[in-house]
Amino acid sequence: MKTIFVSRLWRRVVATMLLTSGVVCAFAQTTDVLKVTQFTLDNGLTVWVNEDHSQPSVYGAVVVKAGARDCPDTGIAHYFEHILFKGTDKIGTVDYEKEKVWLDSISAQYDLLSVTKDEASRRQIQKHINELSQHAAEYAIPNEFSTLISQYGGTKLNAGTSYDETIYYNVFSPQYVEQWCMLNSERLLSPVFRLFQGELETVYEEKNMYADNLLMGAMEHGLAMLFEGTPYAYPIVGSTENLKNPRLSDMKAFYDKYYVASNMGLVLCGDISADNLRPLLERTFGRLRQGVPPERPAVNPKPFDGSKDNILKLPIPLIKIEGIAFRTPTDSHPDYVPVEVMLNLLYNENQTGLLDSLTNQGKMMGAIAASISQFNDANVSLVGYIPNLPFGSRKKANKMVWEQIERIKQGKFSEQTLDELKTSLLRTHEQEMETITGRAAILTELFAKGLTWDDYLDRRRQIEQVSKTDIMRVANTYFGSQNITVHKKMGSYPKDRVSQPGYTPVTPSHAGWQSEYAKALEQVPADDSAVELVDFQHDVNTTAMTPLVTLYTVGNKVNDLFNLQLIFHQGTDEEPMLEHVADYVSELGTDSLTKHQLGQAFGRLGTSLSVQAEDHSTVVTLTGFDSQFEPSVALLAHFLAQPKDDQKKFKDIVQGISVSDRAFFKENSSIAEAVLDKVSLGERSRYLRRVTSGQLKTAGSSRLLSLFQTLQTVQLSIVYSGTLSDENVEQALRRHIRLANVTMPAQDDYPPLQTVSEPTVYLYDNPQARQTIVMTFETLGPMPTVDERTRADLWGSYFGGGMSSLLFQNIREYHSYAYYTGGYPLRNPMKLQPDAEVGYVTMTGTQADKTMPALQTLDTLFTVMPVVGQNLKTAKRSLVSGINNRYPSFRDIGEYVATQRHNGYTKNPEAEVLRRLEPLQMADVTTFYEQHIAHNPRAIMIVGNKKTLDMSILSNYGRIVELKPADIYSK
Repeated sequence: MKTIFVSRLWRRVVATMLLTSGVVCAFAQTTDVLKVTQFTLDNGLTVWVNEDHSQPSVYGAVVVKAGARDCPDTGIAHYFEHILFKGTDKIGTVDYEKEKVWLDSISAQYDLLSVTKDEASRRQIQKHINELSQHAAEYAIPNEFSTLISQYGGTKLNAGTSYDETIYYNVFSPQYVEQWCMLNSERLLSPVFRLFQGELETVYEEKNMYADNLLMGAMEHGLAMLFEGTPYAYPIVGSTENLKNPRLSDMKAFYDKYYVASNMGLVLCGDISADNLRPLLERTFGRLRQGVPPERPAVNPKPFDGSKDNILKLPIPLIKIEGIAFRTPTDSHPDYVPVEVMLNLLYNENQTGLLDSLTNQGKMMGAIAASISQFNDANVSLVGYIPNLPFGSRKKANKMVWEQIERIKQGKFSEQTLDELKTSLLRTHEQEMETITGRAAILTELFAKGLTWDDYLDRRRQIEQVSKTDIMRVANTYFGSQNITVHKKMGSYPKDRVSQPGYTPVTPSHAGWQSEYAKALEQVPADDSAVELVDFQHDVNTTAMTPLVTLYTVGNKVNDLFNLQLIFHQGTDEEPMLEHVADYVSELGTDSLTKHQLGQAFGRLGTSLSVQAEDHSTVVTLTGFDSQFEPSVALLAHFLAQPKDDQKKFKDIVQGISVSDRAFFKENSSIAEAVLDKVSLGERSRYLRRVTSGQLKTAGSSRLLSLFQTLQTVQLSIVYSGTLSDENVEQALRRHIRLANVTMPAQDDYPPLQTVSEPTVYLYDNPQARQTIVMTFETLGPMPTVDERTRADLWGSYFGGGMSSLLFQNIREYHSYAYYTGGYPLRNPMKLQPDAEVGYVTMTGTQADKTMPALQTLDTLFTVMPVVGQNLKTAKRSLVSGINNRYPSFRDIGEYVATQRHNGYTKNPEAEVLRRLEPLQMADVTTFYEQHIAHNPRAIMIVGNKKTLDMSILSNYGRIVELKPADIYSK
């Protein structure tokens, strides 16, 4: 369960009509998919339902208005989030009455531990807790809740704790709506604190993971600085000291206070009918406890006084970073929208803001303006900037930034500029509520912030009515002397050390069993409908424009926005330099338009442009209003044909690579990715084939521009989604895009996987790491048929594919050796490379002093794979639900079909996967294991502190190879 931060509300606003400076933006009428039905159950639970049948899935979420602010620095809200995955008095137990006796004793011991200071006494209490936990585990069924969610069509099960709320969510197939409601209401009725000692260790692991993040220390210290004296100043996970002293009685009190129906909301968004839903919800969620919503004291951060210079340590060399922070209104305040528009006048996606102009003119390396509005009761706006390398002055950069802020205060910007910016903002808002997941995120955020759907709709009016006078007023009100300046100092913050407690891991006696509740749930009728798949012939219109250019079009029934993708089938695997081509051209103007002018030209049309290099494609994306489609395409064509060299921008990219090089080895997860690439791909590793700063400097900017022009001759898929007819789209593209230049067939270059010929342990020593990352890699041989790959998928799901997998249960749930663990396949498209090796990877993040036992458990699972029939049922259902629930939105269908067709498929390959999967049984899984896994040599990769490892034991797993920086990363 990850900690989440709520995104800015203002970026999710609906627009229906805007008239600005010659650009008419006529939005479609509000359709049914934008309708939200709201009602309140008899117990006070708020329900929001958004009905949209464009995808065969439902996003369901329970939002609780309780978070880290309600238990500052203790981590109780986050602890309790984890507890709600452990089951109830009915779910996850074979005999709760007998289990409860032991659980009550454990709770009392934790209360005693929290007030005990003597270390010897603490160790004795923890030992006793461990003994009690062994007895309690005799009645527990681990992971039964997550298993049941998977069995009844659920995927992406997760939760998140923020400062003001906790959200529990997943996606599910609509035929299981009754089971979903039963399970998710039952989990809230009577949660049980079972297997807590192990879950406590899991939270330790989560804190370890965050500690190894490059930026986390600075983020935590930054929040402490910005919100000093308030609950927002503390980490969501809590302090290490408080993590060591949990009180289960405090968590029970937290649940009793905040988890009442009137303090909670239910959001259902997707393929569900709002009609006749209430009786089901009354039978299920209507059972939740009534109660009075608790009063929450307002959080009132003290004003910034601007009296001192503040320092944040960051382990990023060379660049100077500075920022200015201002207190600004929250999103329930009338000034919130004008402030957000003002920030966009400084910095925006088209790079036409006043701060953008400093970057575009080469006066500084970078500058941004943004809000931190994830908090209900506080908001901070930040203006950040990076002086030019190597000798740029922070003082001069600060002066230039303030000059731009003063321009806004004095109204030195045009009405036309403001109107164009509002057009772009409204387009962005419209985009972000097009899909089920987008609307679901909006709804959960609204409820958590105490806002309504009407408040959300009213933001449209607020943006449209923002005037130049409003912008000047809020700039003068909020961007004054009450600020603080923060600058970066090279360095890092010390990491707390948490030692392994040394207790005996708990192994539940009834893993894989079913509770009486689960057996009863099987009797609930369900319409086991066929999985809905994208139809290549009917869901997308396909037009061959030239032998090497294909157009894919999809209709848009939601609004009047288009999305156009030019997918050139050459990526960084084929040409590593394309990564920098995409970065460079994104910063350029043309032979007749400066970068700033180009951004303004797109802004006048209400259009945005992006260029992104991927592994096997480079994608140019244009988004805007269908009324301005052809002029937008014409401007795009001008950019594609005539980008203008800019040596200052090129130098910035070269210097940026140098900075990245020096920071790369500061983050454990980055090192682990490079080690995996080295072991699985050898010299074809992305990190070894990457273009270094020296190589790029030698190649010069002319090489990047030449590659950009060559790219435009490579086989092309064009994907359009919008309201225009296919004929109009095709004609506009033919008139403006140089389709005749596309003469080079794609040369897809998928690097072959390295064969593991003998057991080998690859070790990268990172003394600063608090967490160790353990990975395995092995090759399984070619799998050129759907049948073989489907069996591999089922085994992979069973072994490492989710919370009910062998990896998760044995490494995390039973032994608490890791926060995350799982496995996934590595393979190339079957139609393109049928005889290529297929590989399998596992990845586990574990506390440094748990590395050896975690590795032993992992190796044992590979060596003697347990057979658990109930797990297979879940694994199989997870694969089916995964196929159903990832049905793409209308914006993504075209790209999905284009990719599959490029990979050699004329019809949806998932239909054949489902057909092959249906008859598979445990015997198929065990046979696959014996043929492809049991006797295979494996490579083990360990990235962490070598001093915590037992090298003599490690040598038993294979020949040890110690890797150095140059082995995994090219500089």
